[in-house]
Amino acid sequence: MTFKNTNAQCAMCRAVLESEVGQSTAKGVNNGIVYLMIIPYILIGGLAFFLYRYLRNSK
Repeated sequence: MTFKNTNAQCAMCRAVLESEVGQSTAKGVNNGIVYLMIIPYILIGGLAFFLYRYLRNSK
């Protein structure tokens, strides 16, 4: 069993985008999915950091 590079696409998106020559749209879709996935982690991490600082300084 061999594994290809991991992509962040659903099966339908992948099937449509694999038919394109050059794969530039597929790369753009993957980058957009990763971008949308990272934003919540950054927001929650920032909130946790400021909450930590607030609680540490209030003592």
